[in-house]
Amino acid sequence: MSDDLHQIALAARQLAVHTPYSVLVSLAVAVAEHGGTDWQAARMAILNSLPTADVRDSANEFFDYWRSKAMGLSPQSVAAALMAAAYAELAHRQEESVEIAWTGPETTDARFRQTEQAILEVLNSATKRLIVVSYAVYRIPRIREALVAAASRGVNIRLIVETPNQIEGQSEYDSLLALGNKVAAVSSVYYWPQEKRVQDENGKTGILHVKCAVADGHHLFLSSANFTEYAFTINMELGLLITGGKVPGQVEKHFERLIETGGLALISRCTGQKAGVGT
Repeated sequence: MSDDLHQIALAARQLAVHTPYSVLVSLAVAVAEHGGTDWQAARMAILNSLPTADVRDSANEFFDYWRSKAMGLSPQSVAAALMAAAYAELAHRQEESVEIAWTGPETTDARFRQTEQAILEVLNSATKRLIVVSYAVYRIPRIREALVAAASRGVNIRLIVETPNQIEGQSEYDSLLALGNKVAAVSSVYYWPQEKRVQDENGKTGILHVKCAVADGHHLFLSSANFTEYAFTINMELGLLITGGKVPGQVEKHFERLIETGGLALISRCTGQKAGVGT
């Protein structure tokens, strides 16, 4: 019996890694409620109650494993293993981890995550929402590809960029041009309006100097690095990759609030002009 418990616990843990928490809890409840009846009928009823084909396939494999490797376990024992795995995976997903992202000279004492690698991890992790903020954008083919790929997964992408062409003399290139038409076509692009910016006594206007990316309120990249080729290759840049905890969600909500209150304004996807201005 102890070996059966060990085997089903491992199988439940593997299932939990790839299954949403709420779905796994529902599966555990269904096994406890229906597992004691005619198994084939119960199995079909449980599988048909699951939301997607991939989840049904995973659950079906779990059932096969249960009946072949741990058939001595009762439905209640299997349900308990599933519930425990669901709670453990939820706690794991909510834990905060912090890693250093670095571009620059390496030392023998420590090797850190590469800046571009850390950004791509955040972009590639997004399943629902993605906010990307950068002062400068220049020569970023892999970042562009990751953004387009995220859009193809159904991710809602909001890009917040500085607009050097709106601030005379600050830069010689346009962030929207650097992002490319494919990215602009699948994203909502925002800027910080001049009339919303603070000026000092000499009339100097503040700039959008943030560099970060946040995915699903769960993954956050925050760095000195702009989204440029030099920041990924030859500059010295330092940043943090934060997974889980409260901070990614707080950053996401802050930018969402700036958008909602008009602190950030939308740029038309098609023309690259301010929303409501021009043709």
